[in-house]
Amino acid sequence: MIGFATIGTNFVVEWFLEAAKKCPELHYLLAYSRSGETAKAFAGKHGADGFCTTLEEIAENGNILAVYIASPNSLHFEQARILLGAGKHVLCEKTITSNQRELEILLVLAKEKGVTLLEAMRPVFDPGFCLIRDSLPKLGRIRRVTFQYGKYSSRYDRFKQGVLENAFNPAFSNGALTDIGVYCIHSLVRLLGMPRRILADGIFLNNGVDGAGTILASYEGMQAELLYSKISDNRLPSQIQGEEGTLVIYELPSPFRIEYYSRKGEKTILWQREEGMNMEYEAQEWVRVIRGEISPEEYNRCSLMEMQIIDEVKKQLGIIFPADRGGF
Repeated sequence: MIGFATIGTNFVVEWFLEAAKKCPELHYLLAYSRSGETAKAFAGKHGADGFCTTLEEIAENGNILAVYIASPNSLHFEQARILLGAGKHVLCEKTITSNQRELEILLVLAKEKGVTLLEAMRPVFDPGFCLIRDSLPKLGRIRRVTFQYGKYSSRYDRFKQGVLENAFNPAFSNGALTDIGVYCIHSLVRLLGMPRRILADGIFLNNGVDGAGTILASYEGMQAELLYSKISDNRLPSQIQGEEGTLVIYELPSPFRIEYYSRKGEKTILWQREEGMNMEYEAQEWVRVIRGEISPEEYNRCSLMEMQIIDEVKKQLGIIFPADRGGF
């Protein structure tokens, strides 16, 4: 049995806990919040054995083997550093750190302590994504990739009313790039590796946070365009176009339908399920990583490429988070 704790009390943590229920190996021991009242209520609602208000209580609890972190992005590095240093396995929500430098430090620490760090990048754990990867040879030479994900944020209306919440506050390393665009970036590098160069553009809101953006990534003989937004909804699927066929992907972070079109226009449905959350797959993979059944190395390699691209996009767009003040 793997006893675990959670950091954060938002809806993302609730989604993860629902997914964790499908993994009998996971046992929910401790809910963390800076507010004792909030932590107690969250623990009671979701069946944790207890609650706490300091990271030290998690670090010193010998029954806790692993921690799921879903706090604001800017807090990920320090929280993960403390918990990895205490010998805990860490699953950290995207974007895993504020910059590549922070991630490199954490990966070194995890190796020194003999534990694992994994980014909760839910699409790449999904069976649908595995099918996409395995179907690439059917496309022939790949010429164009279009990954797009736009989700009108539930907090955007409050932002327009003058209420600044974490999701639109760059002080927390937030914005469309790190909240939404990261899905497109990570999926791209997981499938096709690091591009030779990128060109980025963004739409900025009145407080300087990016609300949407576009990235053009160049490969040898191929281009990829990544479109993302927190201030509008995207209704079109993503595509991978090859000389022999095209893959059409509905809902990139949670692929529920994947179609293959041959060059002659013949359609085959490769994957279909009900729309919905897919976090159970990352929970299952986390268990396998903790048990040593698989290595997190390839996942971490892709997270490093993801962060390298994010740092470059930030440089091109002039985005500097407080965590970046010491340099990228």
